[in-house]
Amino acid sequence: KETDIMDVWFDSGSSHAAVLETNPMLSWPADMYLEGSDQHRGWFQSSLLTAVVTKGRAPYREVLTHGYVVDGQGRKMSKSLGNGIDPMDVVSQYGADILRLWVASSDYKTDIRISHDIIKQLSENYRKIRNTARFILGNISDFDPETMIVPYDEMEELDKWALMRLNSLIRKVEDAFSRYEFHGFIHNVHNFCVIDMSNFYLDVIKDRIYTYSADYKKRRSAQSAMYIILDALVRMLAPVISFTSEEIWKYLPHRKNDNPESVQLNNWPEADDTYDNEQLKEKWDHLIEVRDKVLKALENARNEKIIGSSLEASITLKASGAELEFLNENLAILPMIFIVSDVNVERNDAAKEIEIDVNRAPGKKCERCWMYSESVGEDPKHPDLCGRCSGVLG
Repeated sequence: KETDIMDVWFDSGSSHAAVLETNPMLSWPADMYLEGSDQHRGWFQSSLLTAVVTKGRAPYREVLTHGYVVDGQGRKMSKSLGNGIDPMDVVSQYGADILRLWVASSDYKTDIRISHDIIKQLSENYRKIRNTARFILGNISDFDPETMIVPYDEMEELDKWALMRLNSLIRKVEDAFSRYEFHGFIHNVHNFCVIDMSNFYLDVIKDRIYTYSADYKKRRSAQSAMYIILDALVRMLAPVISFTSEEIWKYLPHRKNDNPESVQLNNWPEADDTYDNEQLKEKWDHLIEVRDKVLKALENARNEKIIGSSLEASITLKASGAELEFLNENLAILPMIFIVSDVNVERNDAAKEIEIDVNRAPGKKCERCWMYSESVGEDPKHPDLCGRCSGVLG
């Protein structure tokens, strides 16, 4: 028991002098005071008073306050309600990174809710981020960034788009961290992994990764983009889901300037201005808009039993004016973007917007790439393959 306490608020309010001015490894004022919102009238206030009197300024550069942890219904945790959650139970069931993810994803400006349902939902979000990393790792296992990386100027346009989206993510994450809005960081990373990567980019490039020969430049271009993306992503994830980041770093191919021992011993990623391209952004924003319309038409055709897989489809796009010109200019890449076997573009001056017809693709199914093509069986050495796949196998 202490007997030399004059006043608890005076003693805590003068801690900046007792701690910061007596330790040669520290400096006055503090970079930040961090406490709950009740300390505006407590520690923050008493510290401010003693410092202004003795030093003429606040003892801190910044103040960060947070709410209280409550249950899923917003109630304070108590033994009588039996609504408490032991953090170690969360760690035992879901892992430490899920608990860390919960902290980072919470908007601490208000009271912070926790429940088993909330943790379960976060574990699902974590799984999506982890699966993105796992997919990329699996598809760059034969990639050496020192010798195989494709220069940006020689990359496929879609890969350039992916790096542009990475640039945007890095800037958003830096902005969120600078404002201590960690939930904004989680939101942006999750959207990048799910919307930009899993739902679009990684899905579209599967054909290029799986069907072309190992050293084909278009395949190496996709691997180069995936490597750059994951290398930056794991560095951004490291402060929050540290254990998962170390696991990813362990399997990620490294460049000679990297420290392979730990991701924490490497630099924060920087946005590369080379990847910024407003013209490219406008083009691919519109291509993705068209793709969204095609996906809805494919789903309708699937429900009507016209097709099963999207690769069974042949798409006919009818348009006029600038839209018709845009579609014709990009016709060669439309099957890849839509993940269908065939796309045709027709003129229809009466069309005010794109009209989409879905039919079964002509030809037979290639047993290697699963595309439907009339060239299947033309090569007697590979009677079940299309011309493209026959050419790859030789």
